[in-house]
Amino acid sequence: MKKIAILGKPNVGKSSLFNRILRKRDAVISEKAGTTRDIKKRIISLDDELEDVVIMDTGGLEERDELFEKVKDKALQIAKDTDILLYMVDGRSLPDEDEKKYIRTLQKLNKNIILVVNKIDNDKLKEKVYDFYELGVKEIYPISVSHNRGVGKLIERIKKFIPKKQVFEVSEFEQDIPLEELLSESNENLEDIKEIKVAIIGRVNVGKSSLLNALVGEERAIVSEVDGTTIDPIDENIYFNGYHITFVDTAGIRRRSKIKDIEKYALIRTEEVLKEADIAVLVIDAKEGIVELDEKIGSLIQKFKTGAIIVANKWDETSMDYKKFESEVRYRFKYLDFAPFMAVSAKTKRNIDKLKEKLSFVYKNYSKRIPTSLLNEWIKEATIRHHLPTDVRGRESKIYYATQFKTKPPTIALIMNRAKLHFSYERYLINFLRNKEDFRGTPIVLIPKENGEIK
Repeated sequence: MKKIAILGKPNVGKSSLFNRILRKRDAVISEKAGTTRDIKKRIISLDDELEDVVIMDTGGLEERDELFEKVKDKALQIAKDTDILLYMVDGRSLPDEDEKKYIRTLQKLNKNIILVVNKIDNDKLKEKVYDFYELGVKEIYPISVSHNRGVGKLIERIKKFIPKKQVFEVSEFEQDIPLEELLSESNENLEDIKEIKVAIIGRVNVGKSSLLNALVGEERAIVSEVDGTTIDPIDENIYFNGYHITFVDTAGIRRRSKIKDIEKYALIRTEEVLKEADIAVLVIDAKEGIVELDEKIGSLIQKFKTGAIIVANKWDETSMDYKKFESEVRYRFKYLDFAPFMAVSAKTKRNIDKLKEKLSFVYKNYSKRIPTSLLNEWIKEATIRHHLPTDVRGRESKIYYATQFKTKPPTIALIMNRAKLHFSYERYLINFLRNKEDFRGTPIVLIPKENGEIK
């Protein structure tokens, strides 16, 4: 699969071009230089007849401070493993010495380089393009991402580098193979591979990016002591125990009163990630302990009803007793009482493999389905032990039957004479079901329905 990387100095429009090629708002865009810091990558199809490609948005090439130095190094590192480099410049300015230095560095890699001159919003500005020929790049494309000028021509040029999809013809011998043999166990096993989407969430500087790097086994995300290093969600995939696991490292969340400029996107993007996630890994700082903001972030898991694991990172930097810390976790996160708790160290890799195993365990419970007959046996037993409460008029509530109509999370309809269930009795039923079946790591959703609502 061909890889395309968009590089350039800060604020030249790299993320805007990335979004334009994807045809959706994916990367965060801001007038503030340095908005993109990590590598954001997506697999897309530019044409039905061509193979899919990986397109990557990189951080700006700048040497402002230690953080931006890491951003620059990461972008140049990605360029080494890329087939097509789109180097973007601001067409309203002149090329400077830094620009020339970066271009020379990239040219030594012997890659296909296209110089993309952005912000050429009208025909008059096209004259400025000639200033960039001194950079020594043969192919130059003037565009305006904001006005969608020239972007189509640029994409058509990129397509020339992409091979066509291979079409395999079925031979006469293969046509004679019985269908039963084609659907052999080896083929069925490919269909058994499941995907898990995992959101890594938490406040700023608790080690989420370090945890992502430890889980995938490489320096995927930029790690820095600077708060708010991660702005865009960063995702990476691994294969583990028969699962394709996609980890998404979200931006650290602050108190609303302390949110800085582009960090306003952090909460929005975190919620977007949680909408699509199967499991949320809530990361807390073992060294600093649990703070009120951790509890508020944890409530997002409750809101989006994902599976959950609570992880205390930086365990190598604390002398806290495990049982005591776990007890505090259970007290502070009562609404996540179903979530397993783990102490890890992204730095020393302590319990990282156990965390991967726990993810597959939680996913099995999150996608679990209970047979209707067995479910109704349990509900009947629960109602016999403790009758449903009557309403203010003394009318008795009844559950006629129950059926699980959804997984991820397990969602159960209770068919009743009145579609009302007191929260205390709902909690009782959920706990009763947990005692009957292993639902660790997943919420259970009960939805009362009046008889006749479900057909």
